[in-house]
Amino acid sequence: MQRTIFGEDHEAFRKTIREFIAKEVVPVHHDWEADGHPPRDFYRRLGELGVLGIQTPEEYGGGGESSIKFNVVVAEEVAAAGASFGSYSVHSNLILPYLLEHGTEEQKQRWLPGFASGDLMFAIAMTEPGTGSDLANIATSAKLSDDGSHYVLNGAKTFITGGALADRILVVCRTAPSSEENRRIGLTILVVDTATEGFAVGRKLQKIGLKTSDTAELSFSDVIVPVEDRLGDEGAAFSYLTHNLAQERLTIAFGAAATASAALAHALAYVQDRKVFGKPVAAFQNTKFVLAECATEVQAIQLMVDRAIELHDAGELTVPDAAKAKLFCTEAAGRVIDKCLQLHGGYGYVTEYPIARLYADTRVTRIFGGTSEVMKTIIAKDLGL
Repeated sequence: MQRTIFGEDHEAFRKTIREFIAKEVVPVHHDWEADGHPPRDFYRRLGELGVLGIQTPEEYGGGGESSIKFNVVVAEEVAAAGASFGSYSVHSNLILPYLLEHGTEEQKQRWLPGFASGDLMFAIAMTEPGTGSDLANIATSAKLSDDGSHYVLNGAKTFITGGALADRILVVCRTAPSSEENRRIGLTILVVDTATEGFAVGRKLQKIGLKTSDTAELSFSDVIVPVEDRLGDEGAAFSYLTHNLAQERLTIAFGAAATASAALAHALAYVQDRKVFGKPVAAFQNTKFVLAECATEVQAIQLMVDRAIELHDAGELTVPDAAKAKLFCTEAAGRVIDKCLQLHGGYGYVTEYPIARLYADTRVTRIFGGTSEVMKTIIAKDLGL
């Protein structure tokens, strides 16, 4: 089925991104995996290309695009190459809505030009060692000073993508106690300068996939955060998170669609080239049937995610619909990639083959941004259950 969500501008942008990946990413990607992240200047290079600031308003140095479709193109081309842009997606797809919707004009003037250029890289710190998906149970705390000029932040976070290299981190913390009636009250977002005394990066976590995306433990020990760096209203963070998690889940969904499509393409190429018992692997009926199944699932994934993208651009993507997209696309992508890896035989388990990297990278999509079980809970609640 022909896709209809992209226009000429998107395809011209796709060509630019594809050439950039081939010339500047693929030849050094193995080094990035060994280091655990791309070099810091890579993000400035993305800034020069306009990739980081596609949706940043023009008055702050960005491209001014309201649609997320250019970001989708980036995800598709990165997946097709079996590569990764490190923490790019968190910076561009997750953080920007918070800054645009809840930042003051002074904050936007201060942060968005660097956001778009790559001079200021952002991360967001929600998860804690004892919280996981239960954001209402966050224990990291911030106390407002007696004169009201700053907060004193203490606590720890874990599984923070981009946390090791970030210049600013949106830290979700407790500024007031919760109540038995409402555990969600009292949470606030502080935008922490990582050069501030008392902030520390702990372990850089070793993962089975997404090896170019630095994932770290963070700690805050009496970190002074000026009140001017509070994002939005005090105590309103939970509602901000709930609203913006829809875009985060959409981002994960279209990323999963991109990896599933890439896996199918890699498998098709491999089975036609590889010979077993004197004939191409593609000649066997099992291969044909498996790839027919995969092609059908990829099509279903794409149709669902494209509809979700259109709804998002129209401002109509609901939290339950985003949960459905994430649940279906990530679970189906996992099935497709597993089948495509199987067709590679032993070579599918060797990391020099893109299918192996896609397999390892995609597994976490059923965990971060809310586990599949959390998505089912959201969907069931929407059903009135």
